[in-house]
Amino acid sequence: VSLPRALSKLGHCSRTEALALIEAGRVLVDGRPARSISQWVDMARAVIAVDGGTVVAQDKVYLMLNKPRGIVTTRRDPQQRGTVYDCVPEGLPFFSPVGRLDKASEGLLFLTNDTKWAERLMNPASGVEKTYHVKIDIVADKRFVSALAEPVVDDGERLSAASVRLLRTSGRSSWIEIVLTEGRNRQVRRMVAARGANVLRLVRVGNGGVLLGDLGKGQTRPLDPAQLARLSYGRRIG
Repeated sequence: VSLPRALSKLGHCSRTEALALIEAGRVLVDGRPARSISQWVDMARAVIAVDGGTVVAQDKVYLMLNKPRGIVTTRRDPQQRGTVYDCVPEGLPFFSPVGRLDKASEGLLFLTNDTKWAERLMNPASGVEKTYHVKIDIVADKRFVSALAEPVVDDGERLSAASVRLLRTSGRSSWIEIVLTEGRNRQVRRMVAARGANVLRLVRVGNGGVLLGDLGKGQTRPLDPAQLARLSYGRRIG
């Protein structure tokens, strides 16, 4: 694998951070300075060191977070906004979010340093089911729900839901449950907008059969063995 990817897979840092370390001359491979950011290494044999310390594989971390609205999923934000990393206890190995929730969205987000596990969950071919509860700015009826369940083409992309159902209506708004097995950028918001409505709140309440449950906003907890097994070995990882 490439050296930046090796540092990421070992749980030392992100690939972006690895590029900076290599370019600064802080990375050694088998006792010699890394030649370039494109250098390939055999992770089973190579000894990689950063600032004189050997990089070894970190223990695997699998967390679920109830992401609050208003924070972003990047590690560092140029605009100095809060990030999901502010919600996590100190002292954990390097990890990354599995997929993203935009700033205005909230709910269940997985965090891990197991890159293979994360890639499998995010692979559309895995049939990952993500469940969202969405508040919209109209009183939805059966016709609207049926229309939302139909595929729509937006900006050249075909967007579709696995299922859509009305949860409740109140005043001038409604809550709808939308289940996706694909994860295109801002997909739920684009689908709702294509049917003439706007999203007021968007909460991911389930991912791969794992439910957000009573996890408080901004809180994390490790996935338990049953949840991890369901996500790792289920016939449909969703």
